[in-house]
Amino acid sequence: MPTHSPVRPKRRKRSAHEARDEGLAAARDLLLAGGPAAVTLANVGKAIGMSHTNVIHHFGSAAGLQTALMESMIRDLADALGDAVSQLHTDAAAPAALVDRVFDAFGEGGAGQLAAWLVLAREFDHLEAVRQAVLDLVAAVKARAPELPDQDSRIRAIVLLIAICAFGDAVIGPHLRDMLGQDEEAARRLVAQILPLLIVPPAS
Repeated sequence: MPTHSPVRPKRRKRSAHEARDEGLAAARDLLLAGGPAAVTLANVGKAIGMSHTNVIHHFGSAAGLQTALMESMIRDLADALGDAVSQLHTDAAAPAALVDRVFDAFGEGGAGQLAAWLVLAREFDHLEAVRQAVLDLVAAVKARAPELPDQDSRIRAIVLLIAICAFGDAVIGPHLRDMLGQDEEAARRLVAQILPLLIVPPAS
């Protein structure tokens, strides 16, 4: 039987802004599906129907593409943490909502894969862009729990717990859950159950 080559997206005219946005969206999909090694100029070009030369024109090099992707995903992570901060100020169900926001950012948003990539590549400077969002999150949790004993160190530990659990779940969670016969919500459900116990001050 004859074999058929995969259908590639038809090449079309697009603005420079559209081309970069489509390239970054494709690069994010490649990262989530195949890891950092899959984020190449050639793969992005195939995904969006653009020649290798045009991809180079918009990103300069493979390193330029990867840097642009990192910056885009870090902005998205900071925005997701900002949404979590806003929700903490207005939502009575904030603890569970906060866990969902952070887990979604690291999992579906790809921040877990991105963070692993940055750390393994020793690109620690890129993580500075997230610093203020994390500090804002600490401040927002403080505002929700003004009576919490030893407030500052305890709240920083709470944020650390959520972030590390979300990161681990995004990177290796699917494999561990499969080994343990757990559903895909297991880790976030566990953190959401623990969080109120850490936030609510003990009865005197």
